[in-house]
Amino acid sequence: MSEKRIGIVGGGAWGTALAIQAVRAGAQAHMLLRDGDLAARMNDTRENDLYLPGITLPAGLTATLSADDVLRADAVLLVTPAQFLRESLTAIADKWQPGVPAVICAKGIEKHTGALMENVVRDVLGDVPVAVLSGPTFAQEVAAGLPAALTLACRDREIGKNLVDQIGTSSFRPYYSSDVTGVEVAGAIKNVLAIASGVVAGMKLGDNARAALITRGLAEMSRLAIAMGGRAETLMGLAGLGDLMLTCTGTLSRNYSFGVALGQGQKAADILSSRRSVTEGVHTAASVSAVADKYGVEMPICNAVNQVANHNAPLRDTIDALLNRPFRDEQEAGL
Repeated sequence: MSEKRIGIVGGGAWGTALAIQAVRAGAQAHMLLRDGDLAARMNDTRENDLYLPGITLPAGLTATLSADDVLRADAVLLVTPAQFLRESLTAIADKWQPGVPAVICAKGIEKHTGALMENVVRDVLGDVPVAVLSGPTFAQEVAAGLPAALTLACRDREIGKNLVDQIGTSSFRPYYSSDVTGVEVAGAIKNVLAIASGVVAGMKLGDNARAALITRGLAEMSRLAIAMGGRAETLMGLAGLGDLMLTCTGTLSRNYSFGVALGQGQKAADILSSRRSVTEGVHTAASVSAVADKYGVEMPICNAVNQVANHNAPLRDTIDALLNRPFRDEQEAGL
């Protein structure tokens, strides 16, 4: 193909921001949407008024309902929410072009299988090149062209470095890694920890408590990532510590704001029913708890979030139970 083309599966805020970035990097961007009315409006008004209002879409970006248009590409970015990725891929699997990389841009662990997104992609698409794009990025800031850095992980170095060149610019800086598992686990768990951080803020427990929670949460994240085959150094990088810091402190984070609302006394079901976008950490909390049990990894903070967000456990009692755990050496498992 003489003209660089990037396909984007998903029409939310992050998918739109990545499509804008692809155009900045010199590609034609084709976004696959399910909503025909939204696709028409995006093409006519040059704005995603539902998910990214106020941002002008560049001329090289097209919204479409045609999978053929989107999959005829140098790479395809998968930006549907993690719990819907399998369904989205199944609908287009027969149209996937041989050798085209699938770049996972969703963060989560599949709820009913405990599978990472790489495994979901391989289950549906078979032996295709797979990469993961993850890091400390808010869609609004990327769409506006503000500086950002993140991790692009791929087991094949040549493919990974080529993807970096395809989507990277001076203001959007992907750093290559071969640790797909570590990057995926970090991206999933940080959403759960962001809910916990929001609870701390909503209950006004103080900056000391939030710093302690983020630090001990990073320890939980590291233990599970290593148990699943990831590398410790990955958790200290952009996809780990970087993304954790942003999501646990940034008011633009859906997971953090969900936690704040919980801490202020709102019910989980009421918060979720009022939202258009998916709050991934709620689903991932259940998945992480199940996977941690499978690997024998102790994750008290993530388990507490799961109990509060998915099982209506009393918030104050849950926090008291965490604070009354036995004192430990810092390098031991547990809180």
